[in-house]
Amino acid sequence: MTDINSLVSWAEVDLEAIRRNVRSFQKHVGGTVQVMAVVKANAYGHGAVPVAKAALEAGATRLAVHRLTEGIELRQAGISAPILVFGYTPPAGAGEFVMWHLTPSMITIEFAQALSAQAAAQGQVVPFHVKVDTGMNRFGLLPEEVVPFLAAVNIMPALRPEGLFTHFATADSLDQTWVNQQIKVFDQVIASVKNAGIDIPIVHAANSAAAMKLPQAHYNAIRPGIAMYGMNPSSEWEPVFELFPALTLKSRVSRVRKLPAGAGVSYGRTFVTSRPTIASLVTVGYGDGYHRILSNKGSVLVHGQRAPIIGRVCMDQFVIDVTDIPDVQQDDEIVLVGRQGNERISAEEVGRLAGTINYEVTTGLLPRVIRKYV
Repeated sequence: MTDINSLVSWAEVDLEAIRRNVRSFQKHVGGTVQVMAVVKANAYGHGAVPVAKAALEAGATRLAVHRLTEGIELRQAGISAPILVFGYTPPAGAGEFVMWHLTPSMITIEFAQALSAQAAAQGQVVPFHVKVDTGMNRFGLLPEEVVPFLAAVNIMPALRPEGLFTHFATADSLDQTWVNQQIKVFDQVIASVKNAGIDIPIVHAANSAAAMKLPQAHYNAIRPGIAMYGMNPSSEWEPVFELFPALTLKSRVSRVRKLPAGAGVSYGRTFVTSRPTIASLVTVGYGDGYHRILSNKGSVLVHGQRAPIIGRVCMDQFVIDVTDIPDVQQDDEIVLVGRQGNERISAEEVGRLAGTINYEVTTGLLPRVIRKYV
């Protein structure tokens, strides 16, 4: 295990924060609604296996990922809970679903046929979910396609319909016009499936935002993602219960220098000192997933105070101005995302400065940023 004292940059992930957020969702939606913890994209950059285990410990009953390989990773780590794979898998991957006991989101007869053949050959019955495209216009069956598809698949004895779901385009918006339209369409599909005599026990639609704000979209399972990690699911409204951010991105001061007035800093001399400046080097860059667009406008925390980034963010490092922060020394701890003392830099703040969203701030952290679990 890597000693944290030997690291120059790392992310600390508070698994108890994950657990607290999961428990908050469970309390909010009530005990009859399952929590399906979304751990795709390496658990939004937090580490899929430790986060999945923490979420299950806190009461989540299911997990969701986007790709087959993500589900296999969880199975190889010994996780036995049901795992839904949201995204597309070619028919050639059907055997892996059977082998690893994963649940596909199925929208093509070709994949259904391949999966049924593989399952029958291995003496298994495989559950599957069907995604309904109610207005997102990405992955999923159109509403009128759902019943014919299920009728065709129902004659395949090695397959069992377990779930029906959709995804909202605007659940994070104050204007609920479109999301209410999607709910209306989805409810119509649910009714048509029931009228066709097809029993599907699990119905889910709510991401973090919808789980917080739209009780009519809870059905009998919710899918918390971004808010499970303690980040705000909306830029238009505050969370309806307290969230606990799980990730803190840290680095160290690797050099301290006094620069004279008129000194150019980093590539392109996009920053030139206007006064004698104490400059510290931070060993993080876009090679770690820290956005280059934060050049000359982002800041970090050192000694519990904000220090501005001066010059361009490079692949491996950037420079900060610590002139007004006393006694900064080599190896002092830097916080790029998270809290230090009474100051905090949130993923939302970094996202705004970078022209993106909090999702990308954590999901974009690359593998060489070691995750340490606290």
